[in-house]
Amino acid sequence: QVQLVESGGGLVQPGGSRRLSCAASGRTLTNYAAGWFRQAPGKEREFVAAISWTGDSTRYRDSVKGRFTISRDNAKKTVSLQMNGLKPEDTAVYYCASYSGNSIFTGPRYWGQGTQITVSS
Repeated sequence: QVQLVESGGGLVQPGGSRRLSCAASGRTLTNYAAGWFRQAPGKEREFVAAISWTGDSTRYRDSVKGRFTISRDNAKKTVSLQMNGLKPEDTAVYYCASYSGNSIFTGPRYWGQGTQITVSS
């Protein structure tokens, strides 16, 4: 009953920008916090950014602070991740997630299918 679909992945040159979008069905992003995670080959899935239900609170992993910005539009049931100054180490499959509560200090419950970001020259 909850479906999340990411879009916006692709090949980007180092220093480039890309915007990811996650569209949700139902009331998932209307009522709960949301986040972005990523997973590189051979590595564990890691937290990237999160945003509260109301959008008043955000949290980022240190390595993306100042480069990535998470936002949401509850009316459209979307959450986005604007990525600037991309680096090769940002290469990963990016997943959006709907959290188990309206706080960024809860955790992911439902996942999208993922979208690939490759940063290479």
